[in-house]
Amino acid sequence: MSRNEQKISVEGHQLTLSNLEKVFYPETGTTKAEVLDYYARIAPYLIRHTHDRIVTRKRWVDGVGTPDNPGKVFFEKGLPDYVPDWLPSRTIEHSNGPKQYPLLQDQATITYLVQLAALELHIPQWQVGSHSSDTGTISSDERYPDRMVFDLDPGEGRKLSDCIEVAHLIRELLNGMGLDAYPLTSGSKGVHLYAPLDGSATSQQISDVAHELARSLESDHPELIVSAMKKSLRKNKVFIDWSQNSAAKTTIAPYSLRGTFTPTVATPRTWDEFDRPEDVEQLRFEEVLERVEDLGDLLEPLAQSAGQADTSAAEMVEDPLELYRSKRDPKRTSEPMPTSHTTGSQQLSFVIQEHHASTLHWDFRLEHDGVLASWALPKGPPTSPKQNRLAVQTEDHPLEYGTFEGIIPKGEYGGGEVTIWDTGIYELEKWRQGQEIIATLHGQPDGGLGGGIKKFALFNTGTSGPNKDPEKNWMIHLMEETKGSSSEQDGSQTTSSQDTKADPVDIAPMLASIGNVASVRRQADDWAFEMKWDGIRAIAMVVAATKDSPGAVTLTSRNGKDMTATYPELAELAQCVEVDCVVDGEIVAMGSSSRPDFGRLQRRMGLTKARDVEHERAKTPVYLMTFDLLRVQDESLLRTPYTQRRQRLLDSVTESQHIYVPQAFDGTLDEAMDSSRDLQLEGVMAKQHGSVYQPGHRTKTWLKLKHTSTRDVLVVGWRAGSGGRSDTFSSLLLAAHGDDGLVYMGRVGTGFDEHQLHTLSTKLNSLSRKTPPVEVPTADRRDANWVRPNLVGEVRFTGITEAGRLRHPVWRGLRADIDPDEVTI
Repeated sequence: MSRNEQKISVEGHQLTLSNLEKVFYPETGTTKAEVLDYYARIAPYLIRHTHDRIVTRKRWVDGVGTPDNPGKVFFEKGLPDYVPDWLPSRTIEHSNGPKQYPLLQDQATITYLVQLAALELHIPQWQVGSHSSDTGTISSDERYPDRMVFDLDPGEGRKLSDCIEVAHLIRELLNGMGLDAYPLTSGSKGVHLYAPLDGSATSQQISDVAHELARSLESDHPELIVSAMKKSLRKNKVFIDWSQNSAAKTTIAPYSLRGTFTPTVATPRTWDEFDRPEDVEQLRFEEVLERVEDLGDLLEPLAQSAGQADTSAAEMVEDPLELYRSKRDPKRTSEPMPTSHTTGSQQLSFVIQEHHASTLHWDFRLEHDGVLASWALPKGPPTSPKQNRLAVQTEDHPLEYGTFEGIIPKGEYGGGEVTIWDTGIYELEKWRQGQEIIATLHGQPDGGLGGGIKKFALFNTGTSGPNKDPEKNWMIHLMEETKGSSSEQDGSQTTSSQDTKADPVDIAPMLASIGNVASVRRQADDWAFEMKWDGIRAIAMVVAATKDSPGAVTLTSRNGKDMTATYPELAELAQCVEVDCVVDGEIVAMGSSSRPDFGRLQRRMGLTKARDVEHERAKTPVYLMTFDLLRVQDESLLRTPYTQRRQRLLDSVTESQHIYVPQAFDGTLDEAMDSSRDLQLEGVMAKQHGSVYQPGHRTKTWLKLKHTSTRDVLVVGWRAGSGGRSDTFSSLLLAAHGDDGLVYMGRVGTGFDEHQLHTLSTKLNSLSRKTPPVEVPTADRRDANWVRPNLVGEVRFTGITEAGRLRHPVWRGLRADIDPDEVTI
């Protein structure tokens, strides 16, 4: 043997180690011997997550080098011919033929691979034994992942803390799907996030789900997130790499070293660590060994629950016709019952069917993604652009339903006669899933549309109505055949007559207390339930429009500030009433899923200059959710019971493009809470049937029943940012008024988008002071800058620590409608 070689026995296998003094990481002087020692000590934890998985390797035979002279890397998939017979392996079928891969089952295999300078060990999300026998070749249709992975990579201008912010967003989505989420710092630049699956769906199906989740988050947070693979789009964004769920892709194994210039490791982390993202760093192998001694394997629950997830992976892969089939018995109805949905033709089809069921309605169906997306129109398609009509979305129907006519037996779902009212092809102009559709229909010469070409717009109201699920409630609008002005097309009224002016609103809004679901449930018959809208409160004084005047609307916030100029589109409320009145409601901005998004509303709040308002209005329109009527002409309704006020509201206010009159929820409290949770709303408002309106008072007759806790806070300082936040801040220091002055409540560093970061920075600079306005612990005073406690914000949090600090706070936005003196412990 050479003096540079050493024979060792590992688990009964003889191995020859060579060049143990070779430096693999020049910047730290880490040798091959130290790398082998690390892998030997970490093997029990590593193998737990690599067992029954093939492994691909990245090899640096001459070390990783330095930034000025990086080492050459070899990416190795299959096994060479000279491997020892004892090394476990499995053959995988590829399009270009079979290839043999090692399985990382034991320490001997790890030692053998590391001796060959394999620093990085990569594994897929599926195991070889999950849907196949223990021998033979694994084909592409036998790869069923038992976990889902997201690789979060910071683009130029972003950093690790931004990846952690995105990880929290993904965690919320996964938790909402019934999946746990386990984070790792990747050892390179970003974060990996794993969720256990039960192995019932294919890699392609899971990859599709992960892709849709990433696209959804990108749509909600376009300033922060990108999901497209194109590298040129990643500047100032966090890239969510969903593609590693593909059967052909692999991800760095947990506890594997990285081929970076320092020996960092893909390390499991806790969510508590991620609650302070600015303090999180990539960890070196020495730190990881100390962590596993103290904490054990933080990723052990993933290894234990993979293949046994509470949520079926197959359940996540949606069959668009599942609901359709579940409602019909093929033995009793002649409706088409295909076993699966099919791919449509080149031309998109539509059908409108007249349906004489328990109530007469028209079924409006558009071909989309291989099915007929369907809406029930109680009054049929609109015949004039001046009147929108209700469209209740129903389950998708098979394309074969486009030619169906017949009688559905009495007692069956939809029982009654169905005839085709009109049918043909359509041209699609816009399809924003769950939000808005614009389509031009070409009907039959003798069809119900009159033989012409009709353009319809369908838009989701996001409000409750005849259907219990607000997501299903849409409106359908017949668009003008000739072009008009932009204001005519969007239905907005942004100016009011100089001769007409609403009086200032002199009514402060009635406020609700935090309620308890259990206590309300016990007396459920005494309460009505409404969805809790995620916006800001507004009292509207309305002068009704007449044929000679457009009317006027004055909007006042809960702290008495005039907001009329900030939200000019809500002036159309004057067109929605026939008499002067005072209305209570909530101003909201809609997110990408047609749900109220308080973060988006921040872009409009506080704007007063007409040019700024119009510029932002084009990107972020707002809507008024009306829920109470306080005065009609000279008649005060303040002492009128709630149920009577609600009915008067429904009778007095009609809906329009920006004005909605949501119905009270028709169902139990638990159903209301479930619906609110499904819609990703804050919660439910419970209001006693006989309650009167008490202006300016926080009462027990109105209760807020929330899914998570939120509270108002005062900003008392900020800490300097770095990297992508070097020109703004890393976190805000928070407080509230106590009995003896301000009380410190901790700091918040997540939840900010780019607009909020820069807007807040400007405001903070104008409020600067030299000394802290509240006693702050030394650890949080580091690099702190102090401000006068004039800014009110809102945070979401999970609890209060024994020290009185907010647990896991997430910033929601500024509250200009709340006075600083109102923010108390």
